[in-house]
Amino acid sequence: MTVVSQSAHRPWSSLRFGLGLIALLASLPWGAAPALAEGDDPAAQARWAELRAALFGDRPVADGAGLIGLETPYRAEDAAVVPVAVKSLMDPAAGHFIKDLYLIIDMNPVPLAATFHFPGPAAWDRLATRVRVNAYTNVRAVAQTDDGRLFTVANFVKAAGGCSAPSLKDPAAAAAQLGRMKLVLPEQLKPGEPLTAQLMIKHPNSSGLQFDQIARHFIPADYIQRIDLAYQGQPLFSVDSNISISEDPSIRFGLVPAAAGDLRVQVKDSAGRRFEQTFPIAVTGGG
Repeated sequence: MTVVSQSAHRPWSSLRFGLGLIALLASLPWGAAPALAEGDDPAAQARWAELRAALFGDRPVADGAGLIGLETPYRAEDAAVVPVAVKSLMDPAAGHFIKDLYLIIDMNPVPLAATFHFPGPAAWDRLATRVRVNAYTNVRAVAQTDDGRLFTVANFVKAAGGCSAPSLKDPAAAAAQLGRMKLVLPEQLKPGEPLTAQLMIKHPNSSGLQFDQIARHFIPADYIQRIDLAYQGQPLFSVDSNISISEDPSIRFGLVPAAAGDLRVQVKDSAGRRFEQTFPIAVTGGG
């Protein structure tokens, strides 16, 4: 694999907080469902009804099995780092595209883990990230198409304690690397040939529920709120996220490289910091 990285980051000055929806979701009774409830348990269904109303009002949310695929482990090895992948199954010839993709973890303190926004019909076939799971729960993806329709798929995941799990990183070392990014690409890049890239960002993404055993206090929440990616000067996609995304966020995404171009990444977090890096993507294969 080829790793493209830059060690420097540049802070920006302005920040506007968008915590209204997070506060609304966090106020819901997330401890209502039994810890061992399966995904079709009545309490789990009631929980989803609450979340659906909070996020989408009375809009219908249809079965999305033919439009999106969702990959999760049934039993997670580590509740603080649970892999989640979403695949688009939409036919580009259908004339519509997925405009917004909501990643929801029903039983988390903040259930809406991330929202991916796509500016246009540029093809994407797969996104993957890592999340915290606080209790046995349905994990679901909800796709909103450009004409306003909503579709959902869900998997049940057995994991618990991910939102309060302590970081395994040394705090001083983590602070020294804050905001640094890496872009991982395949060895061979051919113009016009789709590839999978991985963006990794150094950030504690502290949940506010983790307890410092030495200082004897809860670690304040400190997490990435927004990621914007642009390729060749054009928006690729953006992400609104929160405490449900794992420490050192990672996103795998599809990209169709041109003969030459730069990928620009802009990040802002809940503490008012901003980070920016530009990665040149050099095509190594023939056209």
